[in-house]
Amino acid sequence: MTDSTDQLAAELAHWRYAVDAMADLDVVASPAAWDGLEQYLRVQVRDRLAAIVAGLRLEAAQLEAAAGSQANLPDLRDRVLRLRRRYFRAETILGFYGDAIATRSNPGLAALLRGFDTLASDGLEALLRPLGIDSPPVLCYLDQGRGAAILRAGVRLWDQANPSPAAAIKLTWHSLPHPTALFHETGHQFAHLTGWTAELADALASVLVGRSTELAALWRSWASEVAADVHAFALCGWSPVPALANVVDGPTDAVLRIIPGDPHPFPLVRVLFNAALCRVWFGAGPWDATARTWAERHLSGRHGSDGARLARLSIAALGDLVDACTRQPMQALGGRPFSTVADPRRVAPAALAELARRAGPSLLTSSYLARKEPVRILAWLAGRALDDPRNAPFHWRTLRGWVATLGGLQQPATPPVLTRATVV
Repeated sequence: MTDSTDQLAAELAHWRYAVDAMADLDVVASPAAWDGLEQYLRVQVRDRLAAIVAGLRLEAAQLEAAAGSQANLPDLRDRVLRLRRRYFRAETILGFYGDAIATRSNPGLAALLRGFDTLASDGLEALLRPLGIDSPPVLCYLDQGRGAAILRAGVRLWDQANPSPAAAIKLTWHSLPHPTALFHETGHQFAHLTGWTAELADALASVLVGRSTELAALWRSWASEVAADVHAFALCGWSPVPALANVVDGPTDAVLRIIPGDPHPFPLVRVLFNAALCRVWFGAGPWDATARTWAERHLSGRHGSDGARLARLSIAALGDLVDACTRQPMQALGGRPFSTVADPRRVAPAALAELARRAGPSLLTSSYLARKEPVRILAWLAGRALDDPRNAPFHWRTLRGWVATLGGLQQPATPPVLTRATVV
């Protein structure tokens, strides 16, 4: 054998060993972390990851056989490099899912995340089923940062070959007491599966083109994030607005900054639009104070930036923009307005208060209600801290305990009720 052949054989042996080692998915995440997934989701994710590794192992075996038959050396070298590239792409995929699943190593946190899986899945299922669209499994995980994020189910992963087996939703540590961003992220999945975004973009632009072509183009470019915000509003009502405001808050220059290519509306306009959703559908309420405070902070008469100018133009059109998002029929939604797919009136503060009043203490102890109205119960729980901020930590603990119970955490001897003494 020549030196070049020996070198190639050593290189191939290295990557063959690396690929074989990747096949042990209990190294990717511990068995305890895998057990933190609901069985169907665990099978979906493990099967997809196993298929990715199996494809790599087959390629490595074929390459090893070719090397043994004294095939063309330059061709073998190209194939080794291709295997190397595919290995690192697969490593990125396994690393992503491994890190996500590893957050479930703690049983209590695993139950909490399973509860979020259930909430997200139920919210999607309720909206997609009437449209004849299958709802994907959801995998929630925790990470640092300001905002939540989603890797949508079905999109091609980093190897550009395999689709994501689940909607993987990142929740941030600071959002756990108020996790309504979960439904913004599932809104991205909903819009992707229905094809709603493109049609909504046209609707938003048509509202504004007579006022400003520049503003119409901006709102068109923001359609994907607007759709997700509208989805979260329709499922949770008012409670996502303060959570959003806390995430996008900042000094005036930051909340008025328009970043080219950013799909998000700049913060001031985004908060005011979300408050307008509440005002149009619910009438007067605490969202008006939020909108007024933000406008007073950042739209003083002396501020003449492009962001301030475009914010003022947007404010004048907010009612029409809300109607375009919620009341205009969309072919992507079967010719129906979004408000008939997800009726915002069901999560108006009065409607949530009536749900809690009629259920009484059983609201947080009934497994029937937890499966029948999980998203509305979460919306009510999230709103409690807004209505009673002095006791917000108590309300946050109550929310977290209920979500963990939904995720399968063993019931305590004394079920949680609406008193501080019995919530752990």
